[in-house]
Amino acid sequence: MQSIYNFIVSPYNKRNTAEKDIDGKKLLLNTELQNHQYTSRHGVIKSVPKVNDLNLQVGDEIIVHHNVFRRFRDIRGNEKNSKSYYEEDLFFVYPDQIFAFKRDKVWEPVKGYVFVKPLENNDMFSLEHEKSFVGKVQFDCADYKAGEIIGFVPGMEYEFNIDEHRLYRIPAHRITIKYGYQGNEKEYNPSWAQGG
Repeated sequence: MQSIYNFIVSPYNKRNTAEKDIDGKKLLLNTELQNHQYTSRHGVIKSVPKVNDLNLQVGDEIIVHHNVFRRFRDIRGNEKNSKSYYEEDLFFVYPDQIFAFKRDKVWEPVKGYVFVKPLENNDMFSLEHEKSFVGKVQFDCADYKAGEIIGFVPGMEYEFNIDEHRLYRIPAHRITIKYGYQGNEKEYNPSWAQGG
């Protein structure tokens, strides 16, 4: 099957990330269906559309919007699938719901996005663990190279967990400054983002 504009995608492992294996035992992290933070955002392309401006291929791993694989309750309390749902383990995904893809074991953001790692806050008088509105570029892209330090507009931090690293997806047009390579920053990756 081939759509005209939508990719057909299945979840990489499963639809939610509410369980974590620790020493062979399962730890339940969340029991709420409504919480989007525990919805998987990692998928695999099963079919590409006839109009494929992103040049993605069948088999590419992708990072998608949190509503793609989501289940929720309607106002009557009934469980529902997202509007992307087609059939079990197959979902229609619009191109603007895809933020990054992995091909040949290398992640790359789609055009218009940059993924950054938060940096540890070294201000001894601050209660915050990470620096605000500053990050280290994680994946090479058109205008930024991995390792560069950038600043961005407040409120643009859209959080993802990719390969056990907490990253922020930043729209490229919301980056305000390029600091370049500093070399003295320490990345902030909390323990909950890392594997068990």
